[in-house]
Amino acid sequence: MEQCTPEEVQRLLPLVSDERREEALRYKHLFGQFACLKSYVMLREMLESMGLSHPFIFTKNEHGKPFLKDYPEVHFNLSHCKNGILVAVSDEPVGVDIESYHEANDSLIRYTMNDEERRIITESDDPVRTFTEYWTKKEAVFKLRGTGITHDLHDLLRGDEQVETHVNPEKRYAYSIATKKG
Repeated sequence: MEQCTPEEVQRLLPLVSDERREEALRYKHLFGQFACLKSYVMLREMLESMGLSHPFIFTKNEHGKPFLKDYPEVHFNLSHCKNGILVAVSDEPVGVDIESYHEANDSLIRYTMNDEERRIITESDDPVRTFTEYWTKKEAVFKLRGTGITHDLHDLLRGDEQVETHVNPEKRYAYSIATKKG
């Protein structure tokens, strides 16, 4: 992310709402600030390219999932990690997650994965990649549903969502996009 510089963060700050600016500045690391700002600017540019009028008024559901007050038919979702930024806009509900590869200890795997998923992860040639793939799928489904992380982690991927996952092994990240089936 060669764009991630203190100068670029300063350039982006006046382009976002006060709320987004405050959220970005809560990040302690430069990349978190940059990604928070850049993802919002990317979203705004995508919405404007669809012919929607700025300023956009964001509101949240009871679990904190944001939506556009004046355009309830437009759905979006944002995610970022140290290796990338993901922004989705759709006419249907959508959830996305991008994660850098990260190791998970046995306790976390047991807590988040069902028996079949744990078997696939442990038997994988690259358990770190495989865990990250599963985690992005689950996070994308939570974000699609707008519920936040709940306790049904083991059965989460047995719902009526469709999840598409992509991996970039060179840059060591995975991302997933979840939509409703049918």
